[in-house]
Amino acid sequence: MKYVDEFRDPEKARTLLKEITGLSARLQRGKARPLQIMEVCGGHTHAIFRYGIETMLPDEIELVHGPGCPVCVLPMGRVDDCVKLTEIPGLIFTTFGDAMRVPGSKKSLLQARSEGADVRMVYSPLDALRIAQENPDKEVVFFALGFETTMPSTAMTVLRAEAEGTTNFSLFCNHITIIPTVKAILDSPELELDGFLGPGHVSMVIGNAPYEFIAEQYGKPIVVAGFEPLDILHALWMVLKQLDEGRSEVENQYARVVPRGGNPVALDAIGKVFELREFFEWRGLGSIDHSGVRMRKPYEIYDAEKKFAIRSIRIADPKSCQCGEVLKGVIKPWECKVFGTACTPETPLGALMVSSEGACAAYYQFGDVEKIHAKRAEIKSAEALVAGTRS
Repeated sequence: MKYVDEFRDPEKARTLLKEITGLSARLQRGKARPLQIMEVCGGHTHAIFRYGIETMLPDEIELVHGPGCPVCVLPMGRVDDCVKLTEIPGLIFTTFGDAMRVPGSKKSLLQARSEGADVRMVYSPLDALRIAQENPDKEVVFFALGFETTMPSTAMTVLRAEAEGTTNFSLFCNHITIIPTVKAILDSPELELDGFLGPGHVSMVIGNAPYEFIAEQYGKPIVVAGFEPLDILHALWMVLKQLDEGRSEVENQYARVVPRGGNPVALDAIGKVFELREFFEWRGLGSIDHSGVRMRKPYEIYDAEKKFAIRSIRIADPKSCQCGEVLKGVIKPWECKVFGTACTPETPLGALMVSSEGACAAYYQFGDVEKIHAKRAEIKSAEALVAGTRS
């Protein structure tokens, strides 16, 4: 790639759309439902809405938005644990910006900061380590979260803290893994997926081989995709091409960035510092075995859960919030009863409206909210008319 414009060429997009339209019409013929293709990554969801890709696609294709947003799948109880940590005297809590506004059962980290807690936004775990070194008389906790994409930087920061003898630094570890998540989705009886767009950023670390079970055991094609408009359209075409030819394989559209074997240096750092948890709680998906990581014994002095005896209480989401159904792809964000009314980016009820990768935030930012409200009013009016006719 020389210039990003190469991946935003309108003429190439029209050619791909023509091919996609022809393939999808042939594949969907005689079927009662459209072809359902899940984009696992929240970055893909935002690109799809930002560039209007969903509106370009034929009716025979339905994109299903997956759970690939680490902030969005964080259960409310873990946010409450963060807030509890901020209440420890002399403790500095550091976090990425998009996690600050995720609501807990009582407050968010941003609200805790407004009430006097020392909560600081950082751009990397190395920033948190620097703060610890500048404040040797205080404990500094970094809110470590993300899929395999962000695990290497966290692991390398721990290794650096060890090398430099910094002991007032620790992680509240909420890193999660992509493979058990996808398996949980495939095992869900609520979804009938035909194929996947694989996550580009995660695959840059873990490579393509871990996805082979999707094709081999479940018979679903998966294409690892980049994040530009032509990347996504090309990957969709590749998924449809597999379906048309009766193939189920792992293909790599994002070969300019993603190596088949992943990044060995990053994987080595992850393996040194982290090990799999027996289970981890996900918002909307429940407990998934071996889907999260924790610190290995040699690095327990950097584990905030051990250092501060965090309780990890399980707390249910508000009944009005349907983040769980959206995360599983069961409903679209606009079908949530509180989308765009009680739940907005300014007053979020759920994490999906907060995170830069959340599906609800993508719909709100790039969709037509007024049109959604009008559609809801139309449906409500029709339901009322039917109810009146029956009575």
